[in-house]
Amino acid sequence: MGGLTDLEHTIQQALDSLLESLHPESLGDDRFRVHSEANRFGRVFGGQMIAQAMKAAAITVGDKPPHSLHAYFVQSGDPDHPLDVVVDRVRDGRSMSARRVTVEQAGDTLLIAMVSFHDNATEPEFAERAPQGVDPDELPRLQDFVEGAPPDLIERARTWISRPPPLDMRIAEPTCFFGGPRASGPRSHWMRLPRNVGDDPVLHSVLLAYASDYLLLDIALRGHPEPVSVESTTAFSLDHSFWLHRPVRFERWHSHTAELVAVTGHRGLVRGCVHDIDGHLVASTTQEVLIRGDGYRAP
Repeated sequence: MGGLTDLEHTIQQALDSLLESLHPESLGDDRFRVHSEANRFGRVFGGQMIAQAMKAAAITVGDKPPHSLHAYFVQSGDPDHPLDVVVDRVRDGRSMSARRVTVEQAGDTLLIAMVSFHDNATEPEFAERAPQGVDPDELPRLQDFVEGAPPDLIERARTWISRPPPLDMRIAEPTCFFGGPRASGPRSHWMRLPRNVGDDPVLHSVLLAYASDYLLLDIALRGHPEPVSVESTTAFSLDHSFWLHRPVRFERWHSHTAELVAVTGHRGLVRGCVHDIDGHLVASTTQEVLIRGDGYRAP
């Protein structure tokens, strides 16, 4: 690890922990036992369960790459206890396969997902390319904004340094979790793995699916029509959808551009597009979130 900063070293350790969580132990009959990555949020991270569901489903398919996932977060889980992943082989066709996946803990259902696999052709192809010109290496790291967080958020913000995501993340403005300003319109952040993890295309797809769950809830807080106090608001993700449009090499930079589409009552809808450093559209995301509580405050 020579030459790495303390933060970079900690991010590498976080990736080690995530990769370990993506090695399902077979219990037979398409049931698998998995463990959580290092405790970061005091609960099982939704992106981790998405990745584990996709990985377990892929083991039962074998010959087709994943192309979409639609998941519902049913309840939160304890990261200090193992999870069981149950796969139902819904269909195996000539070019497509479908799997229903349930993530459970101590008999309670935490996540229900459908994962689809497709042996797809490479042509024809169409997607709007992302504008070029941004150099993510010149942008601040996500953690660079931590010490600027207001006093009521600083301790929670510092956990993004002591227990960072297993990703190199760059962003041009502080997130709401760090006391960033309210704003409308899309926001982009850049992300990549901190090192090469080999050539397994399924693993790269699974890791991008994991990463796609970061900062979507923050987008909903950022654009909410009422000023929201992060400390006193109940906010969590209800579901997550993810579509892959082309193969992934996630040690390369990818931008995730997300925007708040709608807020009605306690629910908001966020959608996003993931482009690689060359501007190709790699994946699309949507997520519905719930925001409620005493957290609305006067400007």
